[in-house]
Amino acid sequence: MSDRSFLQWPFFDEAHRDLADRVDAWARKELADLDHSNVDETCKALVKALGDAGWLKLSAVDPEDERSKIDVRSLCILRETLARHDGLADFAFAMQGLGTGCISLFGRPDQKTEWLTKTRAGKALSAFALSEPASGSDVANMAMTAVRDGDDYVLNGEKTWISNGGIADVYCVFARTGEAPGAKGLSVFIVPADTPGLEIAERLEVVAPHPLARLAFNDCRIPASAMIGNPGDGFRIAMSVLDVFRSTVAAAALGFARRALDESLDRVSERELFGAPMSDLQMVQGHIADMALDVDASALLVYRAAWLKDQGAPRVSREAAMAKLYATDHAQDVIDKAVQLHGGDGVRKGHIVESLYREIRALRIYEGASDVQKVVIARQTLANSKGV
Repeated sequence: MSDRSFLQWPFFDEAHRDLADRVDAWARKELADLDHSNVDETCKALVKALGDAGWLKLSAVDPEDERSKIDVRSLCILRETLARHDGLADFAFAMQGLGTGCISLFGRPDQKTEWLTKTRAGKALSAFALSEPASGSDVANMAMTAVRDGDDYVLNGEKTWISNGGIADVYCVFARTGEAPGAKGLSVFIVPADTPGLEIAERLEVVAPHPLARLAFNDCRIPASAMIGNPGDGFRIAMSVLDVFRSTVAAAALGFARRALDESLDRVSERELFGAPMSDLQMVQGHIADMALDVDASALLVYRAAWLKDQGAPRVSREAAMAKLYATDHAQDVIDKAVQLHGGDGVRKGHIVESLYREIRALRIYEGASDVQKVVIARQTLANSKGV
């Protein structure tokens, strides 16, 4: 049984504690024997199940309520809990939020009604199309273009490492519209998957199977009304969306780490070595202590960042970067120790600890690699020291 004492921390209210209990009970029932043999179909089924259960209502704002906001602590609780039970379930939930984040935060009422009504119900899958072959972390170096042609824009270029690529119904696509050089000349558009000129150029396979693809846009024509926000707002919109969802990546890493710790506690309590439980060995106790420390430190950083955002902080770039950097890097450490404590079972294909070892690695790269998070933290810390 996972430690639940963190839910009593002052970051949470009763609604969050109730949410944690309900989603955990649902996950134990619905995700116990999930079939991962067909990742695309499983993701689609998971989105439908998450929608039917009502969890996706928390992934985006309510299009019928102008005052509706995304509660980041709820997103983090959901991602942590789902990740602890099943990595693909966490992925399916997360992409519904990230994929429509631009629409939730900056979309017009008609855009929200058209798409969020579907994604919050699990009736449409969404994707966030930002990265390119030559511009992952360096968003300002984006090469894809969107050229105005009368009442339309024509998109040309590529996107890659796009989660839900190939199965999404709608993509939020960033492109260079040229209002100014660099970051100030980017915009973002809503592009339905069946738009002529958009093709799935390549499906990408990674160590932990998830739906990923490289997208090609060849004279892909969309109406100017598909733009989210104003021309040139793309970089600001992208950073604002990542400001919200970066903490949730850390929460998913935390969920993986908690599961690794839980599995390790069971292992060392039940398995005997040299005539006594493994848990009696001082070296094993040292590993458990390090794992518990990393889990709690990560949780404090994750839920501080989420709480600050929910309190109305305009930007939490530094806090979210700290949470993502620490939680993802240290979840890797926790899971590596779990593999060591499980011995041969830890590297046996199909074992939960082995799957966690594969799941965690990507989280240290996507939505800003660990090295990029250090740059964000350092720059903001330096700026704060100068009173900027």
